[in-house]
Amino acid sequence: MSQWKGRMLYDKARIFVKAGGGGDGCKSFRREAHVPRGGPDGGDGGRGGAVVLRCDDSLRDLQSFKRRAHYKAPRGRHGEGALRHGADGDDLVVGVPPGTQVARWDGEAFDLVVPGRRVVIARGGSGGRGNKKFASSTRQAPRFAERGLEGEEGEVELRLKLLADVGLVGLPNAGKSSLLGRMTRAAPKVAGYPFTTLEPILGTLEGADRQLILADIPGLIEGASAGAGLGHDFLAHVERTRLLVHVLDLAPLDGSDPEANFAVIERELAAHDARLAALPRVLVLSKADLVTADAAAAARERWAARFAPPEHEAWDPADPDAEVPVLVTSAATGRGIDELAALLLRRVPVQPPAEQDPVLAGEDELPEHRVFRPADRRGFTVERLAGGGFRVAGEQVERLLARHDLDNDEALAHVEHRLHRLGVVRALEAEGFEPGDDVEIAGVVFELDPG
Repeated sequence: MSQWKGRMLYDKARIFVKAGGGGDGCKSFRREAHVPRGGPDGGDGGRGGAVVLRCDDSLRDLQSFKRRAHYKAPRGRHGEGALRHGADGDDLVVGVPPGTQVARWDGEAFDLVVPGRRVVIARGGSGGRGNKKFASSTRQAPRFAERGLEGEEGEVELRLKLLADVGLVGLPNAGKSSLLGRMTRAAPKVAGYPFTTLEPILGTLEGADRQLILADIPGLIEGASAGAGLGHDFLAHVERTRLLVHVLDLAPLDGSDPEANFAVIERELAAHDARLAALPRVLVLSKADLVTADAAAAARERWAARFAPPEHEAWDPADPDAEVPVLVTSAATGRGIDELAALLLRRVPVQPPAEQDPVLAGEDELPEHRVFRPADRRGFTVERLAGGGFRVAGEQVERLLARHDLDNDEALAHVEHRLHRLGVVRALEAEGFEPGDDVEIAGVVFELDPG
C-alpha cells in the first residue's frame, strides 16, 4: 500500500483579523484607615494583543484557512486601584507557508519567504491611563480616566506564490499535466495540443511525515530562454525548486526524436539560469502505455546508461541513489506512479537553512524601499458645515475623543484643554467658530465652550 496521498493545493484565502482592544484606565482613590483624603491611585489598562503572521516551514498551502477564517487576539486587561496596571493581551500568532503574499485591507503588503520571519498584520489598541496619571498641582483629585483604544481589524488577502519543492519540466505534450493529476488531486487541463498549460499548476504530495509541492511548469520550446514562446515568465517559476523532474515522452505524437527533445529543454534551462542546470534531476519516461513493454524497458536501460559514471559498468536504472534516476511511468495505467512518489519524498532535502539558500539570502540583502512624504503639520482638518457647526477630522483628535467620556465634566474640560494645545480651537476660530457652537469629531457632536 502506498505511503503517500495527493490533494489539491489551496493557494488563495481571505481571512478577517481583529487585534485586541486596550484595557481601560481605572478611576480610583486610596481608601485606607486613618487616611481621610487618599489621593488617586487608578492603574493603566494593558495593551491589546496583536495578530501576527509567522512564516512556518512545516506548512505548504493555505488549506487551514478554509476551515477557519476569523482570527481575534485577546484584549488588554483593565487597570485597577492601588496602581495595579492591567496585563497586556497575548499576541495571536498565525502560521503561513513560505511564499505567502499578504495584503492588508488598507493596501499595505508583505511577502513572507524566510521561515521564522514575522509580521504584525493587526496592531493591538493601546491601554487607557488611570486617573493617577492626570494628577497635578492644580488638579489633585482627577475623577476621570482614559478608555482603551480598539485594535486594528479588517480583511486580509493571502496568496501563495509558486514556491514548489519539485518542478516538472518538459516539452508541451510531454505528459506533465497528466502525471501531476495522477500523483495529486490537482486538476490541470489535458489535451493533445501544445501549450495546454498556460499557468503553473500545483499539487500537494503528502508522505507519512512531510509534504511536497509539485508544480507543472508550462511547456518550453526552443528559444524560451531568449523569450520565445512562453519564455521567461514560465522559466522563472522553477527558480525556487530544489529538484527537477524532466518528463520525456516515449512516443511523441509529432514523431520527433526524444533525445533531441531532451537536449532542447536542458539547453534552455541552462541558458536561463546556471542554478537550474545544477539542480538534481529525475528523468521520467512518460506514456509507457503507448509503447510495448520491451520498448519501454530498452529506453530505460539506454537513458540510465547515459547517466552512469564511467566506472560503473553494471548499471541498475532502478537504483534510488543514482545520480539521475530513470523511471518509466504511465498516467493512464498508474505504472511507476507509486515508485516516483516515494523517490521524490526521499530525494528532496527536508529544508536547508535559510542562510545557505542563495535565493533567500539574496532577498534578505535587498533593502526595503519606502517613500516618505511630508505630513500636514497640524494633523487635522476643519470644515464648516452647511447646516451650522463644524467638523474636525484627524487621527490624533479622533483618538482623543475615543479615549474620554464626554458626559464627565472633568473629562470634557481635559479634552477642551487638549484641543487648545493641539491648535484645534485656534483653527476653528479662523473659520468663524464662536464659543457654544457645535463641533463634530469622530461622529460625536458636542457643544464646545473653550472659555
